[in-house]
Parts: sequence; C-alpha cells; structure tokens
Amino acid sequence: HYDVVDGVCTITLDNPGRHNAWNHDMESQYWAALDRAAADRDVRAIVLTGAGTSFCPGLDSKRLQGVAGGGGLVLAGRRSQHYALTIPKPMIAAINGACAGIGIVQALVCDIRFMARGARISTAYAKLGIPAEYGLSWLLPKLIGVEHALDLLYTAKRVEADEALRIGLVSRVCDDETMLAEAQAYARLLAAGSSPIAMAAMRRQVWGDLSRDYTAANEVWLQTMVRMNVATDNPDFGEGVAALVEKRPPNFVALEPDAALPPLPAFVEQ
Repeated sequence: HYDVVDGVCTITLDNPGRHNAWNHDMESQYWAALDRAAADRDVRAIVLTGAGTSFCPGLDSKRLQGVAGGGGLVLAGRRSQHYALTIPKPMIAAINGACAGIGIVQALVCDIRFMARGARISTAYAKLGIPAEYGLSWLLPKLIGVEHALDLLYTAKRVEADEALRIGLVSRVCDDETMLAEAQAYARLLAAGSSPIAMAAMRRQVWGDLSRDYTAANEVWLQTMVRMNVATDNPDFGEGVAALVEKRPPNFVALEPDAALPPLPAFVEQ
C-alpha cells in the first residue's frame, strides 16, 4: 500500500493470510512503490511498515519449501535486496511485529528504525541450515558490532524490543499502538525542516562510505560540496542561509530527479 500525507510516504507490506511473508509479487510491488516514491515530488521521507501484526517474517514458507526441495534460490533478473539504498530519500522502518530473514534485511537498509514493544526480530538462518543472506554478515557487524552480530546469527533468537535498543539494532522503542504514528511524526520533521537534496547526498555519503576508506570518503565529500555550495546551482543552500539569518523556517524545494548526488555504494548490486 502506498499513501502520502504531509510529505511522508508510508509503504505497507501486505501479504494477507501469510503474515506479510516475502514472495516475488511482494518484492516487485515493493520495488515499484520505492520507484514511485523516489519520483514523487510530494514525497520527502518514506516510512516502511507491515499490515496487521507482522512486519515481514522472511521468505514465504511455500517458496522456502521449493528452494529447499531443489529449486534453489533464484537471483537472475531480480534487483538486489539492498535496492532501497538507491532511493534518494530518507527511509524509516516502523517494525510493528515479526521481522526476520529478508524482513530484517529490508529493515536494516532503512536509515532509522522504530520498533513496537510487542515486535520481535530474528535472523532465522541458523535454524534453517543456511548462511547469513544478502550481505547481512557484512552489514550487521557495521551496525551493531561483531559480537552482537554473531550472537544474533548463531542463535537465531527472537530479539525483543529492549534488547534491540540496547545493542543498537533499533534506535526507538514505542508502544504498539503509537509506534507507526511516532515514526511518521519523525518523518514529517524531516519532510518539513530538512533539505531534500542535502538528505539525499548524506544518505549516499553515509551508506557509500561503508565501502570506502577515509581518503576516498573525503574525495566524495569534496566533489559533492563543490557542486552543492553554490546558491545559484543549489537553491536549498541559499534558502537555508536566508532562513538562518532571518530566523524563520526554511522553504526547501523538492528533490529533482536529475540531482547530482554522490555515487551509489557498490553493494546495491545483486
């Protein structure tokens, strides 16, 4: 589901009767929703959540049986599970319930994570006899450290909200009834007060710098700054300075589809 209010697009995963389990139809519809949000001038921030009481518990067990039965994992012709990182707008995960497997991958490639107290997160892989999927063995230690990452991977335990907050897996824990509204309120703050092009550049910088050394990161920063610190080329720069001097809220322009942004991180490819 795709819904836009006050500059915030809420995308809701919904696989009725399957607790929002991931399948190819959901995948293609989710990528299409992300493409739509990226091109939508009315959208300045994106919230990802699940319908009902689940976020996404991973691959649909019907599909999983086919993979285990000899069909294997089909990647040809599919976009990377990190495709969300190509979207030049901030993404907030609102984890409302069960989140595992591909579901945790999608939550982790969002920038900020809100979690309902009643939700649970699990990597799941150790209990299925498979390795960490989709680069999770690379991404998870960068977000929460090696020891916490291996603990979650080895045990495939269900992580409750308080532990997820303690180890840095999420940054906000909210009551079940208010979690989505709080995530949307945060997204509205970004939509109303932060420059779309600045957020797009920062998103590319931070995620891309995970794959770059210090020198390369500074080269990317300098190249980006040269393009963005000229008010005639970047209206948000002039508007931000004017708003600061005049002590008023800024009125930033929508992100242009051809905006010059830092390069994408290498790991967005399949």
